[in-house]
Amino acid sequence: MAARILEKTVTMEIPIHSNVEAGLLPDDDRLEQDLQQVMMSGPNLETSIVSSGYGGSGDGPTGSGHQPSSGPSDKVAQGVSLEKCLKSSRNGASTHKCTKQLLSERCGRGSPTVDMDLELQIELLCETKPKNESVLHLSWPPIAHLYSLLQAQHVLGDFFADLSQKFLELQEEFGYNAEMVKLWYKNGETL
Repeated sequence: MAARILEKTVTMEIPIHSNVEAGLLPDDDRLEQDLQQVMMSGPNLETSIVSSGYGGSGDGPTGSGHQPSSGPSDKVAQGVSLEKCLKSSRNGASTHKCTKQLLSERCGRGSPTVDMDLELQIELLCETKPKNESVLHLSWPPIAHLYSLLQAQHVLGDFFADLSQKFLELQEEFGYNAEMVKLWYKNGETL
């Protein structure tokens, strides 16, 4: 029995309300109004919600009334908590509506939400992605070759510096060559 009810609820079409007639509130708005009414009356232990649920004949929250607060700090704290609750209520309602739309789209019951400009950009990116990946794949061999060339230049610069120390008559030429090769190495690292 429970499986049959669950099956019905899964395959049931989820209505999406775009225009609401005056006097008829969807369950989301009724929930938000009831939450606001509870928040306005303030948190107290005597507040209870009618068990008939949303969409029933209940008037919403009932209680013995608002209890007076003990001081101004309670009123400030109550105002801050009221703001937070109302903000989370609005966020919860919009999240609920988005989730309902998404489920409706996934079940094939509702029309999908489409942004044409965004769809064109996504399509363009999907077309250019393989091209960019192939360029990246082709760039790896030259990068590896450049890296090995830079390592050779670094070793060659050290070798010229050693030779300039050993041969005093060619010290100026070997020193110049060592500086040039080390400069190439630094420029290659930047590249």
